Amino acid sequence: MRILLSTYGSRGDVEPMVALAVALQALGAQVRVCAPSDGEFAELLARADVPFVPFARSWRSWAESRSSSEERVPSVDDFVTGYIAATYDTLAAAAEGCDLFVASGMLHFIAQSVAENVGVPHRFVIFCPSLLGAQGWHALVNAPLNAHRASIGLPPVNDARTFLFTDHPWLAADPILSPEQESGDVPVVRTGAWLLPDNRPLPAALAAFLDAGTPPVYVGFGSMRLPEESARIAIEAVRAQGSRVLLARGWADLGPIDARDDCFAVGEINQQALFGRVAAVVHHGGAGTTTTAAKAGAPQVIVPQAADQPRWASRVIELGIGAAQDGPVLTFEALSAALEAALSSQTRARATAVAGKMRTDGATVAAKLLLETISRKAARAGVNHSDHRATSSPAIDRRLSCEDIPSDWDMWSPALADHRGQR
Repeated sequence: MRILLSTYGSRGDVEPMVALAVALQALGAQVRVCAPSDGEFAELLARADVPFVPFARSWRSWAESRSSSEERVPSVDDFVTGYIAATYDTLAAAAEGCDLFVASGMLHFIAQSVAENVGVPHRFVIFCPSLLGAQGWHALVNAPLNAHRASIGLPPVNDARTFLFTDHPWLAADPILSPEQESGDVPVVRTGAWLLPDNRPLPAALAAFLDAGTPPVYVGFGSMRLPEESARIAIEAVRAQGSRVLLARGWADLGPIDARDDCFAVGEINQQALFGRVAAVVHHGGAGTTTTAAKAGAPQVIVPQAADQPRWASRVIELGIGAAQDGPVLTFEALSAALEAALSSQTRARATAVAGKMRTDGATVAAKLLLETISRKAARAGVNHSDHRATSSPAIDRRLSCEDIPSDWDMWSPALADHRGQR
């Protein structure tokens, strides 16, 4: 079976797709990942030994090309049209000949159109259920969406939310962090979070810093662009709590503010190995970082910037595994108060308890479900797929519907099914 996994977004969008690709490969499927051309994503896919189909424009270029506040707020038409232009042709070409493709991130503007034009079914996955709620901007994107659809010979759409996310989206989030009732009025297929195991050792210099004193507080904001003074505020707030500082440079290029030996800066790092050795994790609240910190039992302080991040901040507070700063701009007072709460013994104990309940099999659940979905459709079409290594056939009707999703998908993860029944 040939499956394309695709996303256009940050590391938090790309890494789960790589995790699913690895799980699918283990089951014998032929998989490629279509993602932005950023070097860090190419390196990630090469390390996982997954074939890479890059979009020409990197994800980082979007942030770097906007230097003024006016440029950061384009018109809706220009915003949507820009992402369509950067992604449609590449995804349509990559999807040709596949049995199915999975999309996420900013590909919601084109995935349905690709599926219709190329004749390949797709599934759209999100990593936080709050994205499915009815939002005012949904109606605003109809015009640019339909202008593009008209240009490729497709009829207009009226229901933007269904077009963007399909009528039965997939949710790849841990059931502890994202309980069932959060999905609201939209039916979703839940698989658990797609986690990519990372076996890289920590760099020797970092390991030496960790060994030289008490566990530091990690501060990192991934691909978020923060004001220049953010590093100073964070370092001073952490020091005021009597803690050492481990600063992740990220796209904001954060760095030490002096030569004191209680602060150490790192680039891209194995967070799975690191977070079990820190006192707390201060971050932006992306789905990936939130999940990794929770799985490691590390208390969190979230400073949400946009999109689904405020929801993750709220959930961390609800679970008692951390705190959040109110507002996206770091302040010494607000961050200090959040750190004091996160560094308490009660928060640490609660974070440890929650970590023991989290699942790690989401990517395998999703991989088996995808292959079962294709096999069921092929069986009805009279195509004999004796195992998951079978290749696609033109006899298969590629327009898979929600009816092709097995109702018994929890059979793939009995432990997850048990957990759902206990809530």
